[in-house]
Amino acid sequence: MLLAYTRAVSPTLADCEITHLEREPLDVNRAMQEHAAYEAVLSRLGATVLHLPPAPALPDAVFVEDTAIVLDEIAVITRPGAPSRRAETASTAAALASHRPLVQIQAPGTLDGGDVLVAERRLYVGQSTRTNRAAVEQLAATLRPLDYEVVAVTFAGCLHLKSGVTRVADGLLLINPDWVDPAIFRGHRAVVVDPAEPHAANALALGGTVIHPAHHPRTRARLEAEGLRVEPLQMTELAKAEAGVTCCSLILRTP
Repeated sequence: MLLAYTRAVSPTLADCEITHLEREPLDVNRAMQEHAAYEAVLSRLGATVLHLPPAPALPDAVFVEDTAIVLDEIAVITRPGAPSRRAETASTAAALASHRPLVQIQAPGTLDGGDVLVAERRLYVGQSTRTNRAAVEQLAATLRPLDYEVVAVTFAGCLHLKSGVTRVADGLLLINPDWVDPAIFRGHRAVVVDPAEPHAANALALGGTVIHPAHHPRTRARLEAEGLRVEPLQMTELAKAEAGVTCCSLILRTP
């Protein structure tokens, strides 16, 4: 069974953490509508959508991807780089405990799930303003006995590694090469975002379809030229909070 954990948009979303964008007026009601449409797409593509407890006092809590890394054997509960977000992880841990053994990133490590790109037995981990070297080393030590390789990645220009690169099919990445060096990802081909759409590299592959923000049509055309089925989704308000389509869900398989 394919599960997708999500969390409702907080009414305080406009107070979210902002790092690389200029803060601009954000319509929270419209963001809630976008999130509801996102959940509907997840369901239509075969995921059972489960809801983490609402967290109205935590502006960024809708971005559940940052709170855990879920692998087949284990779930790693993160320690988010923004102190305001650390209260988000307890409810994620409670939900995942019935599906996976849990481990926790410990201080001084900080890790956001949006900085982790999983490609088979290799995890690429971006070192960012939210994820530090101590967490990368903890993650590598935890996963080495499970035969996972952890590769530290440097990047620039965006909040999280997966703002600049995501996996859209087996062996195929969507990437902004101005932010992330494609040569890091050996064994993968890359679709490069349209230069006019630098924020278009975040996509979510699910159920044979690539979910992608509708406001990046030129990059969508590049994905379709690769033979991929693309589901465009309105994300303009959530994008003002530095959100992408991966960060609003935690996807896992269960027996």
